[in-house]
Amino acid sequence: MREELGDLAVFLAVAEESSFTRASVRLGLSQPAVSHSVRRLEESVGLKLLNRTSRKVSTTEAGEKLLDTLRPSFSQINARIEEIRMLGDAPRGLVRLTASKTAARTILWPKVSQILKDYPEVQIEINLESRLSDITEDRFDAAVRLREFVSPDMIAVRIGPQIRMVAVASPDYFRTHGVPEHPEDLDSHACLAMRFSPTAPPYDWEFEKGGEVIVKKVHGSLICSDSDMCIEAAREGHGIVFVTEPEVLADIQEGKLRRVLADWCPPFDGFHLCYSGRRQMSSAFRLVVDRLRYRD
Repeated sequence: MREELGDLAVFLAVAEESSFTRASVRLGLSQPAVSHSVRRLEESVGLKLLNRTSRKVSTTEAGEKLLDTLRPSFSQINARIEEIRMLGDAPRGLVRLTASKTAARTILWPKVSQILKDYPEVQIEINLESRLSDITEDRFDAAVRLREFVSPDMIAVRIGPQIRMVAVASPDYFRTHGVPEHPEDLDSHACLAMRFSPTAPPYDWEFEKGGEVIVKKVHGSLICSDSDMCIEAAREGHGIVFVTEPEVLADIQEGKLRRVLADWCPPFDGFHLCYSGRRQMSSAFRLVVDRLRYRD
């Protein structure tokens, strides 16, 4: 019976990962051991459960039916184990997060630093990327995103105050090229654009005032996937950049960058921690969610 339960757990991992290799990494087993467990399970039930090709592993009709049974059952078992662990043990384990550099620096790190001091058995991995990672595919527990980038099927927990976008450039740039008074004036300016993934179009700049919304497709000599380089280019006089206020607040205060079109940039809901409601929450992840939750 113990052997059969182990084989079922291995089959579940292979089916969810669609790969023997990824399943072996997830389970901490060798790939031959994973293959042996699946073959033994198929011999036990007398049916083929997985279709194997050189590129992909998929479930057969019988395998899909077994998978539908195993998922809720193992989920309930894992949930009960976590409940038992939390009765007497401090939170422990790894929590993997993905966030932009700005969110990590201004929102995550102050609270993560305290978590690590308070709970030495909790390990937190923070992946810093501008692109919008696929949480499930990249095996993150959660992502930190602006509310507008959270998909409807995700749970979103607010973890920071309202923020606003700012259009800024160096004082020298504005002395040379003039100051835009209206979003439409940006057509005659060099705008430093950002593209968050290789296949995505450059990010549109959105402005709003008195109920009027203007979305600008900007153009300029530089497109970056990371806001830090665009901001540096703005400091050096190459054009106007459109980023979140926390990223450039110090530069504005020190006079290195000048803000324009401020009346067209109202505040909006800031950073949220988003995660799948279908994913089992470990005691460590539950702790992270609670500590990061924004409280006015």
